[in-house]
Amino acid sequence: MKGFTKYFKPIYPVILINIIGYFLLYLYRQPYEQATVFSGLAVIALICITYALIIKLMLGDEYLFLIVSMLVSLGIIMLYRINKELAVKQILWLALGIALFFLCYFIYTRFAKWDKLIFFYLGGALGLFVFTMAFAKNIKGAKNWIFIGDFSIQASEIIKVLYILLLASYYTNPEKLQINGLKLMGREICINHKLVFIVISYCHIGFLILQKELGTAFLLFAVFFLFLFVSGSNVWVMAINACIASIGGVLSYLLMNHIRVRVDIWMNPWADISNRGYQVAQSLFAIGAGGFFGTGLGLGRPDLIPEVHSDFIFSAICEEMGVFGGIAVIFLFFIFVYRGVKISLMAKEPFDKNAALGITLMFGLQTFIILGGVTKLIPLTGITLPFISYGGSSLTTGFISLGFLQAISNKY
Repeated sequence: MKGFTKYFKPIYPVILINIIGYFLLYLYRQPYEQATVFSGLAVIALICITYALIIKLMLGDEYLFLIVSMLVSLGIIMLYRINKELAVKQILWLALGIALFFLCYFIYTRFAKWDKLIFFYLGGALGLFVFTMAFAKNIKGAKNWIFIGDFSIQASEIIKVLYILLLASYYTNPEKLQINGLKLMGREICINHKLVFIVISYCHIGFLILQKELGTAFLLFAVFFLFLFVSGSNVWVMAINACIASIGGVLSYLLMNHIRVRVDIWMNPWADISNRGYQVAQSLFAIGAGGFFGTGLGLGRPDLIPEVHSDFIFSAICEEMGVFGGIAVIFLFFIFVYRGVKISLMAKEPFDKNAALGITLMFGLQTFIILGGVTKLIPLTGITLPFISYGGSSLTTGFISLGFLQAISNKY
């Protein structure tokens, strides 16, 4: 029992943050609501039970879940402060995400042919692209939402996971994409697997741009390009892809009005501060208003920021928890990336190594893209902050990816 208590100590800071957060929320809401206490207890129970199972069953690197549990806790506390109904839904998504985390962990550890399913990953992504283009609904400018009754699924979140698995499978068995004996105009030609993979990657990116999922398109290109670098690709191959991306970016700016608007807002949100630049301007005002230590939970005005519960939740954290709170969030993501890269380096199997690196890069780059957008470092792209922003699709697929990474960590 003493040994178990010793291993349970690392979760104490997460529990403490939840106790303090929900206590302040309880005092903030007038009249006092018992639902606030029950919500806090539900989050603590889910986190403690999950961590206990990871320790008891020795399911790999427990620090991965520790980091994620802190991020999720901060996210739900801030969501509860912004919109109680959304926070309750997020707690339900958390429960589902944890269930999928364990499911994916056990499936990954018991199935040994993940590297052989490259055409399954490709077909799944292509099927989702076709289905969304034909039947998905347009929400906030992106035609990317599949509705099943009262539930909606953001297809791009699933496509991200499929692309990472496809990428890991390709770099494990590149010959799977080699095309030999193709007859064209009476001649037999061969197409190198590298060219086939590059074309497939750009097709993913192109479909996402057509759906106006700019953030996910940028994210996939960044992961693709970094894998070219890590795999030791020829300098000319990387230079050509950089040129293609640059030309594509310029053409997108010239031909697509919504991209042009995003770039213009990034360059100067103050020029149209009451309309198009309002969101970014309010984000910067909120971060500045928080100072080093924040206004205090419940004492800021995050409600002035449109979409504060999803795209701009980091701004709300900085306003009410201060710059130090924002730095703490960034530091947690840094530790997560460090643990993920370490798992990738320790992995012996090529697929495990590539999948761990791909998942880690996906989380790290997604964090950089959204934080860069809300702080005006780069144009805003409209993706979520992993494990913190509101969103069922984002949270559950995040836990699916975490389940794979956890399973890989347990092998070594």
